[in-house]
Amino acid sequence: MNNLCMPLHVGTTTCMLPFLLFYIIPNCSLQKLCSNSLQPSQREVMATLAASSSFVNNREGLRPVPDSPQVNGGDGAYSYSKNSYYQRLAVNVVKENIDDAIMMKLDLKKLSSGSSKTFCIADLGCAAGPNAILNMQDIMDTIKQKHQLQCGPDSKMLHFQVFFNDKLSNDFNTLFSYLPLERQYFAAAVPGSFHTQLFPESSVHFMYCSYALHWLSTIPEELLDKNSPAWNKGRIHYSYAADEVINTYASGFAKDVENFLDARAKELVVGGMMVIIMPGIPDGMPYSQLTVAVMYDFMASIFMDMANEGLMSEEQVDSFNLPIYAASPSEMSALLEKNGQFSIERMELTNPATWLDGPVDIPVWVMHVRAAMEGMFAKHFGSQIVDEMFSRLSKKLLEHSDQVQSGYWERTQLFLILTRK
Repeated sequence: MNNLCMPLHVGTTTCMLPFLLFYIIPNCSLQKLCSNSLQPSQREVMATLAASSSFVNNREGLRPVPDSPQVNGGDGAYSYSKNSYYQRLAVNVVKENIDDAIMMKLDLKKLSSGSSKTFCIADLGCAAGPNAILNMQDIMDTIKQKHQLQCGPDSKMLHFQVFFNDKLSNDFNTLFSYLPLERQYFAAAVPGSFHTQLFPESSVHFMYCSYALHWLSTIPEELLDKNSPAWNKGRIHYSYAADEVINTYASGFAKDVENFLDARAKELVVGGMMVIIMPGIPDGMPYSQLTVAVMYDFMASIFMDMANEGLMSEEQVDSFNLPIYAASPSEMSALLEKNGQFSIERMELTNPATWLDGPVDIPVWVMHVRAAMEGMFAKHFGSQIVDEMFSRLSKKLLEHSDQVQSGYWERTQLFLILTRK
């Protein structure tokens, strides 16, 4: 096959979208898709898949996948694009460390030694706001600087291909609206779960995953089984829960990370680099000590209050669990050692709120949480419940602001720099 890409028009610019249609409809030939000669039945399947996140390709055809969190799209008051600057500020805390790793550990002379001067970067779990665009630009600027220093000012400049990955239901239109018109790179959307392989083997040079890996791909069944010791009745998270619940969450996270690392080991070239930024927790610290645990506990109590008021059923509360897990450094070390395909260049817990001057702005914090979680709550409890729940949550957190301010914030961001062996 000569034609591996098809053009994707974003605004007034053209981006390359390699393999996208192949991954959506694996049983169709790429030549037919790229020649726009789809049959009506194929077009119907494409239209259905474009509007749904219920299927992904697993190389053996389409398979159903469980629902996963989806941030609010668009640019409205509760959108992720308008309520994600806390994440940007948290990432900025480790920006200098990422730059140092690129300058010290990324061998661009070796990675660009072939005939192709295309350098491929993937943002895994990019979401729908401007953060992804800004983060990718920062990384490319540092790589350009390293390339000039290592390969000389007269060397041929790299051509950058940036892949933005998230679920099929992600609002890529809003994401791409933030692309600069005069950018010096090609941009492409790669929809699908990053717990599966997304790219051809040894095709990506740099991978970046920020505030995405902590989301579980599915809720373990034991949490919903009334006969299981891990049944999480009356709670929506493992905060303040029994050890059986905590262990079940941990097992689900471990399986997800194993799949994630296996896929990335295939896709990343030898010597390539991967940056992971995610919520974390010090070894041995109970999750209940974290500030965010207060919020999750209040959410559960609000839902139970609403159930007692007849606004929902108690069964609805018992059948809902937040698919969020914060790993410790020792947990990640063990998972990386088990995978065996990556070298840990750096791993540490950092303070994501060094920029915070004064107490937590609770209403703004709740807005950020709503932008990230509203869709999940609305799907399970109904959209009419969401406004009331978040209204009560803001009031309750303000009433107990001393608990919020006294909770543990420091060293709750796990930062990893990995290189492919």
